[in-house]
Amino acid sequence: MRLRLIFLLYFTLIIAASAQKKPKKNTATLPRPKLVVGLMVDQMRWDFLYRYYDRYGENGFKRMLNEGFTCENTSIDYLPTVTAIGHSTVYTGSVPALHGIAGNDFIIQATGKSMYCTEDNAVEPVGTTAAAGKMSPRNLLASTVTDELRLATNFRSKVIGIALKDRGSILPAGHSANAAYWFDDASGNWVTSTWYMKELPAWVQQFNAQKLPQKYLQQDWTTLYPINTYVQSTADNTRYEGAFVASAGPVFPVKTEELFKSKGVSVIRSMPAGNTLTLDLAKAALQNEQLGQRDVTDFLAVSLSTPDYIGHRFGPNAIEVEDMYLRLDKELGDFFATLDKTLGKGNYTVFLTADHGASHNPNFLIDNKIPGGFWPASAQLKELNSMLEAKYKVGKLVLSLSNYQVNLNNPLIASNKLDESAIRKDCVQFMEKQEGVAYAIDVKEVQTANIPDELRTRMLRGNHPERSGVIQLFMKPGWYSGSANATGTSHGTWSPVDTHIPLVWMGWGINQGKLTRPTHMSDIAPTVAALLRIQAPSGSIGQPIPEVIK
Repeated sequence: MRLRLIFLLYFTLIIAASAQKKPKKNTATLPRPKLVVGLMVDQMRWDFLYRYYDRYGENGFKRMLNEGFTCENTSIDYLPTVTAIGHSTVYTGSVPALHGIAGNDFIIQATGKSMYCTEDNAVEPVGTTAAAGKMSPRNLLASTVTDELRLATNFRSKVIGIALKDRGSILPAGHSANAAYWFDDASGNWVTSTWYMKELPAWVQQFNAQKLPQKYLQQDWTTLYPINTYVQSTADNTRYEGAFVASAGPVFPVKTEELFKSKGVSVIRSMPAGNTLTLDLAKAALQNEQLGQRDVTDFLAVSLSTPDYIGHRFGPNAIEVEDMYLRLDKELGDFFATLDKTLGKGNYTVFLTADHGASHNPNFLIDNKIPGGFWPASAQLKELNSMLEAKYKVGKLVLSLSNYQVNLNNPLIASNKLDESAIRKDCVQFMEKQEGVAYAIDVKEVQTANIPDELRTRMLRGNHPERSGVIQLFMKPGWYSGSANATGTSHGTWSPVDTHIPLVWMGWGINQGKLTRPTHMSDIAPTVAALLRIQAPSGSIGQPIPEVIK
């Protein structure tokens, strides 16, 4: 009996000792990057990654391509291809049919009222008294991946959007962002609205007080390298380029200081210094908001608007565009170095993409024996309305041909009790006969229309029933809306020059390599969500790209 008690006591002590040595439950936090940086280059064609590759340094675009993962065949999967939709789609993983941003401007079909994508009269400007501050993401009908990050961390993650264009900062930052900042031409300041805050943070006020735009504009824009080395571009002065001042022509050096004196601080938008200013604010936000330096993942959404302004003025083949990209390459290298120093290399994730590409100037194509042309939208709108008025005895039955769509005057049609379906047929028959128009498709007839499946899909994805026109116009290759001698470039069409965009990833959780199978703009947000292990946005139809993620 005594031995049995001793044995039981010994056995109890062994169990107790084993229990004390039992490994503690793993309480490590879920692995995530300290910071995600979304970089959007407004109007960056995919081929610009390689057109100037030999001239790039090792720390900007090349660093992303060599250290990171590039999706070489990423396309935009809707129409039209414009800035507001591109920024919305990248961050929602959705398309206009669902997220509701149907253009930079779109028409509310029920009322005929034109709506700017981020306008919001219910908010007030902060940092300015100008109407440019009355903006918010209210018109965006789906959540963004930045919203989902905020939700996933019980709003502990910080999200900040920065861009010269309001739509370039507001739409990526999402509805629940801590802040979105954009540039106000009237005050020369970075501003926001009461959607986000009642007054600018002290650090933004201090940043504005430096008057950096004015300082940057005191220096003329000269080429970074000897001008004769820009062999990837046309001559310094061609008829395809638009000049800042007609008498001077589109030539270097650009007399920036003189332009500033005559046109004001808005000139910064069309100078490489616009990229510098944007990244300056991004670095200031990194430091002052302690982004990526807390116990939760933060998100910095930066859109570089300047390439779009320069591209529209000069076109994709100009020395001005090449020089801007060579300078941007250096700026990105410096920005990545700041992230390395602040957060540690490999502790943050960056993706770089674009909202759309850019077409060649049609006259440039024609002069080089390549098909192309200008579609005179304004003139054809007048002709179309004249034809309809002659038949129906009511004027201005079509409000607009914007976004390559026929937008009917629905209130006028209803008040005059006209046959809307007959008017639609008349519009289709008129438009499909016009030079430069490949197809004119009524949205009600799209499923049976004799068009390539890819175009049908893009039309359906781009058409929001309350905010899009009833007839989609597809231009012939090389054509876009403009007058016969228009300079620079435009975008908005289905062509690969407008829809084939760069998509490069680098940093935490990212593989090294490249992918040539087709991917889509709408795949970006779900890929970020998969990387962060958070829910995809509420309207997302894209798919994660598994090859990207380690």
